[in-house]
Amino acid sequence: MCRHLAYLGPAVPLAALLLDPPHSLLRQSWAPRDMRGGGSVHADGFGVGWFPPGAASPIRYRRDCPMWADAALPPLAAASSTGAVLAAVRNATVGMPVMETAAAPFAEGPWLFSHNGAVVGWPDSVAGLATTLPVRDLLTLDAPTDAALLWALVRHRLRSGADVTTSIVDTVAAVEAAAPGSRLNLLLTDGRTAVATTWWHALSVRRVTGSTLISSEPLDDDPAWQPVSDRHVVVATAGSVDIRALTEGT
Repeated sequence: MCRHLAYLGPAVPLAALLLDPPHSLLRQSWAPRDMRGGGSVHADGFGVGWFPPGAASPIRYRRDCPMWADAALPPLAAASSTGAVLAAVRNATVGMPVMETAAAPFAEGPWLFSHNGAVVGWPDSVAGLATTLPVRDLLTLDAPTDAALLWALVRHRLRSGADVTTSIVDTVAAVEAAAPGSRLNLLLTDGRTAVATTWWHALSVRRVTGSTLISSEPLDDDPAWQPVSDRHVVVATAGSVDIRALTEGT
């Protein structure tokens, strides 16, 4: 399983999200509080994608080592500020490779994507869904993992003109139908809007004036954190949060 977060708001140092809070993503990488379904230490890679002020497309930094073992991250996170970020730490599902390109965020154009969970019966359960993708997309997956395929399914919908929320919700519905019981917390942002689902995993949202933070677990004890119930989708900007119920087949 994984832990992930997205932030939209005034520019802040990456360290303020990834390293400094008392229950930061760094701490969650070795001491998560709510895994719901397996795993413990997130030692199989990490990644962060962020939009520098004024940039239309993100910068991405991924590694196949634990976040705590990367000596380059603290100075990078202290020196880089952003108003839009998506970051994740990875606990690989048994049998899936540990490699840099398997770590979220996955990216294309302005999009950054992460998956917290696992597809039941991988890969046979979703082989039929894979056939709906262009062959080139299958040949160029970032990695032979369920998260990379989920990204390809979401991306295919985005390329076909579906809006961000529909792309995420329809992918969750399709994968749940093909592989019932899968854990499908998805997170997608283009630097302006973030969409996240809860499907068998924890998620919380903190909205304060001018900023929104979505995270697998609260980063601190701020009472503004709001847990998101299972089977819901969060659609957020820096100034607004909309939480809607999801149903199977939506």
